[in-house]
Amino acid sequence: MFYSGRFRGASSPKVSGGVNEFFESLGKRWRAAAERRGVRIEAPELDAKVALELLELARVAAHTKERRFAPLASYTAGVAAERLRAAKGLDAEAIAAYIREVREELEREPPI
Repeated sequence: MFYSGRFRGASSPKVSGGVNEFFESLGKRWRAAAERRGVRIEAPELDAKVALELLELARVAAHTKERRFAPLASYTAGVAAERLRAAKGLDAEAIAAYIREVREELEREPPI
């Protein structure tokens, strides 16, 4: 799953800088906020490969357009990736490749 509270890596569940703990806590916050709105959801999880592609996309977006567009680029990637996953049932590896494809297209464009 693209973002479905654990940061899951292919070979190592640990990621430096407290990323696991941050996203576990954030996932719990999303779940609690939904519950306050009368909806029960699973705490989101973030796959390590997908996370790395999102970070790369944000880096490229920050250097392609305005720096402040980077978080929005990551958000739209998440929306698009979840729609693709729901339609085709893709795994995290395929979702990471999907994000990478678009990021590489952006990287080939000259900076504005």
